Amino acid sequence: MDDDHVKRPSRVYPEAPLVGVGAVVRADNKILLIRRANEPGKGLWSIPGGLVEVGETLRDAVAREVEEETGIKIEVGKLIDVVENIVRDNDGRVKFHYILVDFEAKPIIGSMDVHPSPEALEARWFTPEEIKGIPITNTAKLLLRKIGIEV
Repeated sequence: MDDDHVKRPSRVYPEAPLVGVGAVVRADNKILLIRRANEPGKGLWSIPGGLVEVGETLRDAVAREVEEETGIKIEVGKLIDVVENIVRDNDGRVKFHYILVDFEAKPIIGSMDVHPSPEALEARWFTPEEIKGIPITNTAKLLLRKIGIEV
Protein backbone atom coordinates (compact mmCIF):
# COMPACT_ATOMS: atom_id res chain seq x y z
CA MET A 1 0.00 0.00 0.00
CA ASP A 2 1.45 3.41 -0.91
CA ASP A 3 1.66 6.35 1.50
CA ASP A 4 -1.35 8.12 -0.06
CA HIS A 5 -3.63 5.28 1.01
CA VAL A 6 -2.44 4.80 4.60
CA LYS A 7 -5.37 4.68 6.99
CA ARG A 8 -5.18 7.61 9.41
CA PRO A 9 -5.73 6.73 13.07
CA SER A 10 -8.91 8.00 14.68
CA ARG A 11 -8.35 10.97 16.99
CA VAL A 12 -11.65 10.40 18.81
CA TYR A 13 -11.92 7.14 20.78
CA PRO A 14 -8.56 5.95 19.43
CA GLU A 15 -7.43 2.32 19.40
CA ALA A 16 -3.98 3.38 20.65
CA PRO A 17 -2.35 6.59 21.93
CA LEU A 18 -1.44 9.09 19.22
CA VAL A 19 1.95 10.83 19.13
CA GLY A 20 1.79 14.59 18.83
CA VAL A 21 4.38 17.36 18.84
CA GLY A 22 4.27 20.99 19.84
CA ALA A 23 6.55 24.00 20.07
CA VAL A 24 6.93 26.93 22.40
CA VAL A 25 8.06 29.42 19.77
CA ARG A 26 9.68 32.52 21.30
CA ALA A 27 10.92 35.77 19.80
CA ASP A 28 11.29 39.32 21.15
CA ASN A 29 9.90 38.29 24.59
CA LYS A 30 6.73 36.99 22.92
CA ILE A 31 5.28 33.51 22.53
CA LEU A 32 3.41 32.22 19.48
CA LEU A 33 0.01 30.72 20.31
CA ILE A 34 -2.90 29.40 18.27
CA ARG A 35 -6.59 29.31 19.18
CA ARG A 36 -7.66 25.72 18.58
CA ALA A 37 -10.30 25.05 15.92
CA ASN A 38 -10.80 21.40 16.99
CA GLU A 39 -11.23 19.30 20.11
CA PRO A 40 -9.71 18.73 22.56
CA GLY A 41 -9.55 22.32 23.74
CA LYS A 42 -11.58 23.84 20.90
CA GLY A 43 -11.61 27.64 21.22
CA LEU A 44 -8.77 27.71 23.76
CA TRP A 45 -5.29 29.08 23.12
CA SER A 46 -2.40 26.62 22.97
CA ILE A 47 1.01 26.11 21.44
CA PRO A 48 1.06 25.12 17.76
CA GLY A 49 1.51 21.46 16.98
CA GLY A 50 -0.09 18.29 15.70
CA LEU A 51 0.34 14.63 14.94
CA VAL A 52 3.53 12.99 13.73
CA GLU A 53 3.13 11.38 10.31
CA VAL A 54 4.49 7.92 9.46
CA GLY A 55 8.17 8.14 8.50
CA GLU A 56 8.59 11.65 9.94
CA THR A 57 11.02 12.56 12.72
CA LEU A 58 9.71 14.43 15.76
CA ARG A 59 11.70 17.54 14.85
CA ASP A 60 10.52 17.50 11.24
CA ALA A 61 6.94 17.01 12.43
CA VAL A 62 7.01 19.99 14.80
CA ALA A 63 8.57 22.26 12.16
CA ARG A 64 5.92 21.19 9.62
CA GLU A 65 3.03 21.61 12.06
CA VAL A 66 4.10 25.08 13.22
CA GLU A 67 4.49 26.25 9.62
CA GLU A 68 1.15 24.69 8.59
CA GLU A 69 -0.76 26.25 11.49
CA THR A 70 0.91 29.67 11.61
CA GLY A 71 2.96 30.23 8.46
CA ILE A 72 6.10 30.65 10.60
CA LYS A 73 9.23 28.64 9.73
CA ILE A 74 11.10 27.61 12.88
CA GLU A 75 14.41 26.32 14.11
CA VAL A 76 13.61 23.52 16.56
CA GLY A 77 15.51 23.75 19.84
CA LYS A 78 15.77 21.53 22.88
CA LEU A 79 13.19 19.08 24.14
CA ILE A 80 11.07 20.56 26.94
CA ASP A 81 8.98 17.59 28.01
CA VAL A 82 6.99 14.52 27.06
CA VAL A 83 3.48 14.45 28.55
CA GLU A 84 0.31 12.43 28.22
CA ASN A 85 -3.06 14.03 27.63
CA ILE A 86 -5.89 11.61 28.33
CA VAL A 87 -9.46 12.91 28.13
CA ARG A 88 -12.36 10.68 29.19
CA ASP A 89 -16.02 11.06 28.30
CA ASN A 90 -18.87 11.07 30.85
CA ASP A 91 -18.94 7.26 30.80
CA GLY A 92 -15.23 7.03 31.61
CA ARG A 93 -14.22 5.88 28.11
CA VAL A 94 -11.01 7.33 26.66
CA LYS A 95 -12.13 9.96 24.14
CA PHE A 96 -8.66 11.35 23.40
CA HIS A 97 -5.21 9.96 24.26
CA TYR A 98 -2.12 11.80 23.10
CA ILE A 99 1.54 11.44 23.93
CA LEU A 100 2.86 14.97 23.40
CA VAL A 101 6.51 15.74 22.71
CA ASP A 102 7.15 19.46 23.15
CA PHE A 103 10.16 21.50 22.06
CA GLU A 104 11.50 25.01 22.37
CA ALA A 105 11.77 26.82 19.03
CA LYS A 106 12.49 30.18 17.46
CA PRO A 107 11.51 31.65 14.12
CA ILE A 108 14.02 31.36 11.33
CA ILE A 109 15.21 34.84 10.39
CA GLY A 110 12.49 36.53 8.41
CA SER A 111 8.91 37.54 8.86
CA MET A 112 7.09 37.06 12.15
CA ASP A 113 3.74 37.69 10.43
CA VAL A 114 1.34 34.87 11.23
CA HIS A 115 -1.01 33.28 8.72
CA PRO A 116 -3.31 30.84 10.55
CA SER A 117 -4.54 27.71 8.78
CA PRO A 118 -8.08 26.27 9.06
CA GLU A 119 -6.73 24.14 11.95
CA ALA A 120 -6.34 27.34 14.00
CA LEU A 121 -9.09 29.90 14.58
CA GLU A 122 -6.36 32.48 15.23
CA ALA A 123 -2.61 32.64 15.64
CA ARG A 124 -0.70 35.49 17.23
CA TRP A 125 2.22 36.55 19.40
CA PHE A 126 1.62 37.21 23.13
CA THR A 127 3.77 38.55 25.93
CA PRO A 128 3.80 36.36 29.06
CA GLU A 129 1.68 39.03 30.79
CA GLU A 130 -0.94 38.94 28.02
CA ILE A 131 -1.18 35.15 28.26
CA LYS A 132 -2.44 35.50 31.84
CA GLY A 133 -5.64 37.09 30.51
CA ILE A 134 -6.61 34.56 27.84
CA PRO A 135 -8.27 31.12 28.04
CA ILE A 136 -5.46 28.60 27.55
CA THR A 137 -5.33 24.80 27.58
CA ASN A 138 -4.15 23.11 30.78
CA THR A 139 -1.38 21.32 28.89
CA ALA A 140 -0.08 24.65 27.53
CA LYS A 141 -0.21 26.19 31.04
CA LEU A 142 1.82 23.34 32.51
CA LEU A 143 4.32 23.47 29.65
CA LEU A 144 4.87 27.23 29.93
CA ARG A 145 5.33 26.94 33.71
CA LYS A 146 7.89 24.20 33.13
CA ILE A 147 10.08 26.69 31.23
CA GLY A 148 9.61 29.45 33.81
CA ILE A 149 6.69 31.39 32.32
CA GLU A 150 3.94 31.90 34.91
CA VAL A 151 0.46 32.04 33.39
